[in-house]
Amino acid sequence: MKSIYHKYKPHYNENLNLAIPVVISQLGHTLVQTSDTIIVGHFAGTISLAAVSLANSIFIITLVIGIGISYGITPLIAQHNGRNNYVECGRLLSNSLFINVVTGIILFVFTLLGSVFLLDHLHQTPAVVQQARPFLVLLGLSMIPMLVFNTFKQFAEGLGFTRQAMSISIWGNLFNICLGIVLVKGMLGISPMGVRGVGYSTLADRCIMATVMGLYVFKSTNFKAYLRTFALKNIDRLRCIQLLRIGGPVALQYTFEISAFSAAAIVIGTIGYHEQAAHQVAINLASMTYMMASGLSAAAAIKSGNYFGSNEHEKLRHSAISSYHIVLVFMCITAAVFTVFNHLLPWIFTSDSIVINIAAQLIIIAAFFQLFDGAQVVGLGILRGMGDVNIPTIITFLAYWVVGLPVGYLLGLKLHLGVKGVWYGLVLGLMVSAILLFFRFQFISKKHRDKTVLIKAQD
Repeated sequence: MKSIYHKYKPHYNENLNLAIPVVISQLGHTLVQTSDTIIVGHFAGTISLAAVSLANSIFIITLVIGIGISYGITPLIAQHNGRNNYVECGRLLSNSLFINVVTGIILFVFTLLGSVFLLDHLHQTPAVVQQARPFLVLLGLSMIPMLVFNTFKQFAEGLGFTRQAMSISIWGNLFNICLGIVLVKGMLGISPMGVRGVGYSTLADRCIMATVMGLYVFKSTNFKAYLRTFALKNIDRLRCIQLLRIGGPVALQYTFEISAFSAAAIVIGTIGYHEQAAHQVAINLASMTYMMASGLSAAAAIKSGNYFGSNEHEKLRHSAISSYHIVLVFMCITAAVFTVFNHLLPWIFTSDSIVINIAAQLIIIAAFFQLFDGAQVVGLGILRGMGDVNIPTIITFLAYWVVGLPVGYLLGLKLHLGVKGVWYGLVLGLMVSAILLFFRFQFISKKHRDKTVLIKAQD
């Protein structure tokens, strides 16, 4: 054990220094939804909490599509930075901003259509649907500034500058919480807005974050060498395709996983609104740990991209395996916290005793899938940094839509295990994804390492 620690120690330090700000920044996406859930749960009631769950279960699909597409720039920036190709980095930023603004507009339109034509056909409680509709529209509109923020965030992180996005996310979430309480509860002369209040606070928060992150990138001396080629004239079809070849599959990876959880929320909604509210509480807690692991994944993608770009494949393997070690230790800790405090944690979100009792059972299940969830998201990040995105996309589809969700539906509704049965299926999907992605990493990394060794031997 001691020899393993010393072998990977330099990579532990390097990856953690890069990952911690990214983890906090990534957590910002989930904290927006978590703060919305807490505010609504305490100030607007159980029906409103179920409405937040319903709207988020639909919006999260458009959210992860947008986030996935915006991730297309990060491994490319990391690889070109590893080759000291600063000129190409600026051109990629121009194209990424264009793609993400267009994507944000398209996703808003789809969210708007979903609020009009989809909500009434999901067999949900009518009062829940009525409150979910305006909230969903406001969330959809917030996609546009959020993707502008993500463009500059992913560009900066691809170059190793991670702390500014972290700071912006922290202050943005504090603003979102304060404004959300004021609007939902009705304070300072403002009439209570209920669920719509957190929609307006989220939109305002994301507009401010996008503006501040953009100003940081353009004003900081850290990026002057990279921004000399940032211009509208450098937007071209080939670079857009290059970005989408990575961002598109990454978006699908996230979509297959998150949409399975969203579909699970809708299935649970047919059981009852107490179960749906409890699912929202438990999934928020699990999402927080997932997004923190996703931050480790983003850091792993950056380091893998750097080493892949400079053809240092042995270092790539050591860095990647150290990322696996870090995420497994972290997820063991969060699993222990979930197990010990499973009855206490739901009180953060609601005082409804029925919801708390159901959520406490789901949090125990969430504790079990922490290890699989962390391992699979880090595996995706490592492979993304190496430019390997197509096979992992197929793996995520099989894991969640061929295994996880059908098994959850069978156990939950057909075998009458209820909401717990649905969650058991999700655990199985995460396990399959984690195992297959690790085998994929071993195969690809060893192939590139052996190829590099062979070329050097021939020289």
